[in-house]
Amino acid sequence: MNTIIKRTNVRYSILVFLFLATVFNYADRATLSVVAPIMSKELGFDPEALGLAFSVFGISYVALQIPGGWLLDKYGSRLVYGCALIGWSIVTMFQGTIYLYASPLIVLVVLRLLMGAIEAPAFPANSRLSVQWFPNKERGFVTAVYQAAQYISLGIITPLMTIILHNLSWHYVFYYIGAIGVVLGIFWLVKVRDPLAHKSINQQEIDYIRDGGGEPSLGSKKGPAKISLAQIKSVCINRMMIGVYIGQFCVTSITWFFLTWFPTYLYQAKGMSILKVGFIASIPAIAGFIGGLLGGVVSDWLLTRGYSLTTARKFPVICGMLLSCVIVLANYTDSEVVVVAAMSVAFFAKGFGNLGWCVLSDTSPKEVLGIAGGVFNMCGNLASIVTPLVIGVILANTHSFDYAILYVGSMGLIGLFSYLFIVGSLERITLTPTAA
Repeated sequence: MNTIIKRTNVRYSILVFLFLATVFNYADRATLSVVAPIMSKELGFDPEALGLAFSVFGISYVALQIPGGWLLDKYGSRLVYGCALIGWSIVTMFQGTIYLYASPLIVLVVLRLLMGAIEAPAFPANSRLSVQWFPNKERGFVTAVYQAAQYISLGIITPLMTIILHNLSWHYVFYYIGAIGVVLGIFWLVKVRDPLAHKSINQQEIDYIRDGGGEPSLGSKKGPAKISLAQIKSVCINRMMIGVYIGQFCVTSITWFFLTWFPTYLYQAKGMSILKVGFIASIPAIAGFIGGLLGGVVSDWLLTRGYSLTTARKFPVICGMLLSCVIVLANYTDSEVVVVAAMSVAFFAKGFGNLGWCVLSDTSPKEVLGIAGGVFNMCGNLASIVTPLVIGVILANTHSFDYAILYVGSMGLIGLFSYLFIVGSLERITLTPTAA
């Protein structure tokens, strides 16, 4: 009598780790913005000094994307991500000690630069692990889950940090959030493994991942002896990938409006009180969380219903990009309800269409997933530098948010155009052996 062996579901424990690591990735980034009003008064930082401290993170983060991807391809996601998580968390803790130094601003800038550099491999590692551990039909949901971590960080962890700030001091925000990250990083290194090296997974789950288009053997066997610059270039300048890069820049531009200028917009342009701003600003984050999960579910559902990979992935992206343009309605009303609704719909749409990492996982050559993810994340996160600066220039010259909102809304149209006319059909790129 043949006994049917039930398939294990170890991959979902990996998804939990991906989610938690991404939550604290964003939480560590947000620590400075939470403590800035109190810390700046105590240490005498002016707005220009704080602006410098905010921006240097993005500079080093973008600059180290490709080297971070190379590390992932060489040493694997488990080791690089776990060590990075511990590393950036320790740097976060040290930010609570800058008052001990003669030049606290210089120390803070150095630490923020270091944190941005160490965090660089995080999202490429998320993408790489999703390819190792999940079949194609589950990858949209997986991507949506770890992408949704940013909204959880904004909606839950940030209020917790304000409680710490209120009851203790700004130093302890860095200490506690950093310490939690260190503990999580240690658990990561102990518990996370590549599929073929994990003791709890059975052959049925490995076969399920492999048969569904995943790559469970990625990192467990050697690929080509060398990956040439010509091969890497062929991926970076591929028309499909260029379209995906443009789309990710547009999506990230919308994100960074909400991460930087949105509270100021509500306070200055719409005349809301600071207390109301704190409440209202969380509503789009909740909408973004719902949209992010729903986009991944819809994409995977389309795939299981027999639609092509191109249709299943591009349909939510195109719908999300188009719907995000409703943000411009905020320019034509004085109603707080309409403004909040427009912003919430836009952030929901941004979340719904935020499947760029999933597309990257589906299309990049498995031999260079880390580097491909680094290039992709570098292009997307140029928006973390460009968007705050562009909006700042617009405000300085017009003293109005109207054109700033139009700029953010235009990102949806540009992303829509890119996915419709540049990306084309989605298929995994194969490295040509002649370039090796």
